[in-house]
Amino acid sequence: MRNVLLAAVASAAMMLPVVGQAAEKLVLYTSQPNKDAQATVDAFMAANPDIEVEWVRDGTTKLLAKLRAEIAAGDPRPDVLLIADTVTLEGLKQEGQLQAYKSGEASAYEDGLYDGEGYYYSTKLITSGIVYNTAVKAPTSWKDLADPAVKNQIAMPSPLYSGAALIHLSTLTENKDLGWDYYQALAANEARAKGGNGGTFKAVASGEKPYGVVVDFLAIRGKADGSPVDFVFPSEGVTYVTEPVAIMKDAKNVDAAHKFVDFLLSEKGQELVLDMGYIPARNDMALPAGFPVRSEIKLMDFNPAIALEQAEANKQKFADMFGAE
Repeated sequence: MRNVLLAAVASAAMMLPVVGQAAEKLVLYTSQPNKDAQATVDAFMAANPDIEVEWVRDGTTKLLAKLRAEIAAGDPRPDVLLIADTVTLEGLKQEGQLQAYKSGEASAYEDGLYDGEGYYYSTKLITSGIVYNTAVKAPTSWKDLADPAVKNQIAMPSPLYSGAALIHLSTLTENKDLGWDYYQALAANEARAKGGNGGTFKAVASGEKPYGVVVDFLAIRGKADGSPVDFVFPSEGVTYVTEPVAIMKDAKNVDAAHKFVDFLLSEKGQELVLDMGYIPARNDMALPAGFPVRSEIKLMDFNPAIALEQAEANKQKFADMFGAE
């Protein structure tokens, strides 16, 4: 009898969670900067101490190559993706690689910031507007960069290099008041289209090119650090990337994945975005220092499915106009 009792106690003990050991696991693939990724994981685990997160960080292109190799081998590892843009996730959705999840937090977000079927959700806003050197007149509109008076004075990142620039291109060329005629005007103005946002910001801050198209935080942080620049949210609106989150179709830890999505979209998760110095995607949040109030930032209409469908054609047309740098 004693042996039976001991066996029962031992069996019960094996079923209890070990103190300090997470009962669930979550595998995350992210393109966030390392510091931001660590902060995100730490905050989620603090809010969910029963979940252990294993994460892999790399650029979106490299992560997608890794993921596709895993899919081809029949063993995709991540439960969730937190990567640069909705166009990439729209592609995975169309390939049937994602699963839908209707988060209860979605009601605090504008419709255009998440997939209507629940396949992906934006977590932040990184907008593209106009940076200018304070030695010159401040612009107010995208069309100001097409004015012949600023010929050879404009720098911008190339959509052949930058994902944000490709989304910017798709947004503006689909706009009925701008379109490809606007890009033709930029080409006629000899706008320099080369490299990424960092190089564009440096060109404007140094005075080499008085005007540029750049992501918001580079210019706003640069101004705060003493660079002779300012940033304009154009009157037509801004283009944007949103670092969306999605759950893989073959996720092994679905419950933990749901909790991760809900956490990122919650007030607590969006406060984390704010602390990192980005615009939270959630409507009811404050903005970082140096940004205007949310009501003054107009988001231009953007369709990830159209951007995905036209990506290669848009790149080719851009290269024909500006060269293949």
